[in-house]
Amino acid sequence: MGPGEGDGEGATCTCTLITVNEAATLTYLDHAATTPMRAEAVEAMLPFLTERFANPSGSHRFARSVRQAVDEARDVVADVIGCQPGEVVFTGCGTEADNAAIVGAQGRYGGLGVCVATEHHAVLHAIEHGGGRVVGADSLGRVDLDALIAALDDQVSIVSVMTVNNEVGSINPMADVSAAVRQHAPRALLHTDAVQAPSWLDLREVFPHVDLLALSAHKFGGPKGVGVLALRQGTVLAPLLQGGGQERDRRSGTHNVAGIVAMAEALRLTDLERSTEVERLGALRDRLVDTLLAELPDVIETVPRDAKVAGSAHICIAGIESEALLYLLDEESICASAASACASGAMEPSHVLAAMGVERRYSLGALRLSLGHTTTSADIDRVISVLVPAVRRLRGTTK
Repeated sequence: MGPGEGDGEGATCTCTLITVNEAATLTYLDHAATTPMRAEAVEAMLPFLTERFANPSGSHRFARSVRQAVDEARDVVADVIGCQPGEVVFTGCGTEADNAAIVGAQGRYGGLGVCVATEHHAVLHAIEHGGGRVVGADSLGRVDLDALIAALDDQVSIVSVMTVNNEVGSINPMADVSAAVRQHAPRALLHTDAVQAPSWLDLREVFPHVDLLALSAHKFGGPKGVGVLALRQGTVLAPLLQGGGQERDRRSGTHNVAGIVAMAEALRLTDLERSTEVERLGALRDRLVDTLLAELPDVIETVPRDAKVAGSAHICIAGIESEALLYLLDEESICASAASACASGAMEPSHVLAAMGVERRYSLGALRLSLGHTTTSADIDRVISVLVPAVRRLRGTTK
């Protein structure tokens, strides 16, 4: 995820197999959905898919050597998050990490959950399932702090506010959120879905404000099927999974050793390269959006750039439907996504854009172009060369 991993918004399926050669020619601007794995992460995981196959919970030397690899990966992840190794719990994905925090808090303490209407469904559905409270967002997709404060009281046991929105890229003010929760619901735990954050923000500046933080490896160049829930020391949850007692009884189940090791390497490199990549990709994003706004009338940039992460190029295009545009882009081997879903045969705005109050004539033409570590200047050139005439074609215009 999360944030969860099965992003899903605006997904369309042509049910066509992609060959290796075809994949190599794709122009990929859907990094918010999933990132290509880093070569270093693939290399790191291979030994644990072949000769180093032992179960890390075993007692013999072979197993202990594999357990050491898990422990070393835990140290790396903890360093990047800014927590202690014992505060890191490995999970199966970002969605599991989100659910472990929310369901686990309510299972332990009872009470109600609170989240924002713009959350990923891994959080939103978990809160709603528990009968919790969903508060409004502002026009930038961030939490409405006044609405959040109004929803906080002694009945609240868990509050969840995402660090970076998975659709539009807006950044929530986690320090302000934390202050509000500590003052108005002092018994509540504060969780953040930080799945979209590692490539753009220093997690060491996020974790001090929260009790629980969720990550998903495939959002920053790691493999699918592995995630993290970091929980502050002293935080106790009812575990989602019962069994062999792995992860200090917080998440039972045999470790995905290959995934954990690869995730740690991807996270380490992401942290190492972040400042350079934010500058590089921010410049590419700006050129992309500036050109689209100059070439196409009646297009809006959904969130101002100073309020969102550098890799997010989310726009809304009046006079078209996202599904039709995505089809044309897909025909040209351009991978993108939309903030809309097909419901009962009618295109409906995404829950995020609806919560932000984006006009329907724009939200129906939402397009999420998300950049990442493999994005090049040539990718931007190609997207512009295809996208501009595609929009004009759908509008039936030449300008």
